[in-house]
Amino acid sequence: MKESEVPQDKGALGELKEVYYVTDTQGNYTTALSEGWEVKNIALQASIGLLEEQMQEVKKQVQEGKLSPIVYYMIEARMDWSTLASYMNKWQWIVKRHAKPKVFKRLTEKTLQKYAEIFGISVEELKNFPEKS
Repeated sequence: MKESEVPQDKGALGELKEVYYVTDTQGNYTTALSEGWEVKNIALQASIGLLEEQMQEVKKQVQEGKLSPIVYYMIEARMDWSTLASYMNKWQWIVKRHAKPKVFKRLTEKTLQKYAEIFGISVEELKNFPEKS
């Protein structure tokens, strides 16, 4: 892509800018900042909408006692089981067990603290998931 062709469509990125590799007027590779690209903005909005729907469904299941809060915060952090297990330095099947409310209630403070750090919340927020609203 030429430097003069870098898309500058406002949208999904907000204040952020994305780096593109482009060619300058002499044909040399360089970088240029883009505010967004309409096609990419549409795709991002669609994926964000799906994530929000998924979070609402999981929130409901956590409030009903079917899942532990770990699942909600994992999705909110845009993680999957494999990624979360890697951050926890545990096998994936162990982290999946922590999604069960009975298992979650028996987790040690050390384990809860590690989850809280990964999700960027306090242990209290993790343990006291919001009630139905």
